[in-house]
Amino acid sequence: MQMTGNTILITGGTSGIGRALAEAFHDRGNRVIITGRSLAVLEEITAGRPGLMGMPLDLGAPNSLVQLERDVRTRFPELNVLVANAGISHPEDMTDENWDVSAAQLIVETNIMGVMRATAAFLPILKNRPGATIMATSSALAFVPRADFPTYCASKAFLHSWLTSLRHQLRKVPVEVLELSPPYVQTKLTGAHQITDPRAMPLDAYLAEMMQLLERGDHPRGEVLLERDQARRWAERDDRYEEIFAAMNPA
Repeated sequence: MQMTGNTILITGGTSGIGRALAEAFHDRGNRVIITGRSLAVLEEITAGRPGLMGMPLDLGAPNSLVQLERDVRTRFPELNVLVANAGISHPEDMTDENWDVSAAQLIVETNIMGVMRATAAFLPILKNRPGATIMATSSALAFVPRADFPTYCASKAFLHSWLTSLRHQLRKVPVEVLELSPPYVQTKLTGAHQITDPRAMPLDAYLAEMMQLLERGDHPRGEVLLERDQARRWAERDDRYEEIFAAMNPA
């Protein structure tokens, strides 16, 4: 992926990793478009940053994505990078008598269908642009799950598999497909407590290490994965899956 001179669209760019990515890419001289549901938040983030723009998007409303695609085609025909970053996470207790699939359904709609719909909307544009890249935010939990977040982890495992297939299908098309697989990072993904959780990696530290991997092109198989997460990535190959699963999910 080229690191400067891009026009980048980032879904879910108003908080957490998405916002940090937007600001980091903007600082490197890229034009960056972030999406979100709140116009006020979009305006607050983009104020004072020429070349960082906000556009409304609600992935739960199909017409919203259609309108965004039309607006981007009109205003930013040079778009060459899509970062499909929007995602949500909720714990689920399937032993609870009141458990139902409503939270799981919302996770699937956002984390899986949101990425697929965004890719379908903008792939026709990207296929005609030099230096084009699709990056989607997965998770290191795609490889070994946290059992108390079953659907979230499964959604990221789905994305890992789906992105592998997308990369293979686009192998003769000049569109690079990257999978961003962060560890547990200090964001609001699971709630306000996560921002200060000492077990989580500081966001700025994660961003610095991840951007270095992108700058070096150090992402074998298209996977942007920190060294600390290699053990989870290869847990089954190295016959450590049961050990790592047990450490992550104490009885």
